[in-house]
Amino acid sequence: MKALVFHSSKKVQVDHVPDPKIEDENDVILKVTSTAICGSDLHIYNGFIPQKKPMVLGHEFMGIVEEVGKNVKNLKKGDRVVVPFPIACGQCFFCHHSLPGHCENSNPEMYGPEGDEKEKGGALFGYTDLYGGYSGGQAEYVRVPYADVGPRKIDDDLSDEEVLFLTDIFPTGWSGIDWARLKGGETVVVFGCGPVGIMAQKAAWLNGAGRVIGIDILDYRLEMAKKTANSETFNYNQDDVIKMIRNITEGRGADVCVDAVGMEADRTIYEKTKGAIKQEGGTMKVLTNCLSAVRRGGTVSILGVYATKFSDFPLGQIFDKGITIRSGQAPVHHYIDTLLKLVKEKKVVLHDIISHKLPLDKASHAYKIFNDKDEECVKVVLKP
Repeated sequence: MKALVFHSSKKVQVDHVPDPKIEDENDVILKVTSTAICGSDLHIYNGFIPQKKPMVLGHEFMGIVEEVGKNVKNLKKGDRVVVPFPIACGQCFFCHHSLPGHCENSNPEMYGPEGDEKEKGGALFGYTDLYGGYSGGQAEYVRVPYADVGPRKIDDDLSDEEVLFLTDIFPTGWSGIDWARLKGGETVVVFGCGPVGIMAQKAAWLNGAGRVIGIDILDYRLEMAKKTANSETFNYNQDDVIKMIRNITEGRGADVCVDAVGMEADRTIYEKTKGAIKQEGGTMKVLTNCLSAVRRGGTVSILGVYATKFSDFPLGQIFDKGITIRSGQAPVHHYIDTLLKLVKEKKVVLHDIISHKLPLDKASHAYKIFNDKDEECVKVVLKP
């Protein structure tokens, strides 16, 4: 089969690889009909999350069940499904506590309580050997473990594009807002108007926010946020965004700030040099902006990925302001049924952020334009 394979930093290409096979009686083999490139894939592409050997990437995918393991009860050949990006057994302590990203059984080689460079959480599709080494879905076929736990059946009246982002970016954006427990009328500021940031903005409105603001450095992404999430927008490179946020909130700051960027925020040469000296992967500048922009007693949700330690962590500021911080992989299994219902009832549109639809053969080009922010690329869907 054809699949997008990571070989080394900045080198991905569509190769012919062996077809996946049933390896456990709880597996299914899925014929992929749509898959997407996620900002988190770029952390592998850019070498921030290491991967030494070739790997099929991709954790946002859906398709049609081609083959079914003997123990699978909920699916049959021909079923059309969308698949959450965490791989979860459904039986362990964390799965029972609606934390599938921390599954104790899906990542036996690297799992551990520490959460450091040597011990990670549960497995993720196509996300390096650190997270289970499972082949991803940027391919013609993919093996899906624990098939009675993750995949959700999709009605034929919904297109792939309408539901594909239930795999990751909509539940991830939703998590950042749900963690803040909005009561209604709050000011929510989202740093980053990429796919996850825009989904967080959509989720903020659905959860009762009174004002939603998107921050970015690229005008075309700010325009996409205005168009698809009906948000106010500020350009970080043109505006003093912290001052502006305080001015519109009577000096207090936003009730909720969402970091939808993570460690790969834009950096100056000085910031890159400083990070290299400290052996820090990327930068914490978006998080520090969130901590400044949020009000005392407010909430900061961290959705962007951070993969290393940072020595200048502003603990004193967090303590003095009494900020609640929530972070981590989205518990997609916990939210997906509720969010699928919102899509079915036409209460939210997800596919309006798609800027590019390309065949799988063009995947390496798609990675480049997404990473380099060329062609006003916001979100790429690939068709195997």
